[in-house]
Amino acid sequence: MHLEIVTPEASLVSGEVTSVTVPGMDGEFQMLNNHAAIVALLVEGKVSFDGNPTIAEGFENKFVKEASGKWSLEISSGTVEMNNNKVIVLAD
Repeated sequence: MHLEIVTPEASLVSGEVTSVTVPGMDGEFQMLNNHAAIVALLVEGKVSFDGNPTIAEGFENKFVKEASGKWSLEISSGTVEMNNNKVIVLAD
């Protein structure tokens, strides 16, 4: 599935991933390939993903590679939309 992470500063991530985990209003949840369409509000926490999408030049320091091999980004709030195997995270 395709992931895009966009902030007011720039488009930070774009590319193929196998999973995305986000901090939802009612707790953390994960989206995998062929997940049902969803739009949800995000709270402060960590967006993490498996895969090797392109991270925008100059923003690599915002991401942490965890021991599990997943990449993560701390956010303060945002919105996520999943539709037709494309995940868009609008984050602050």
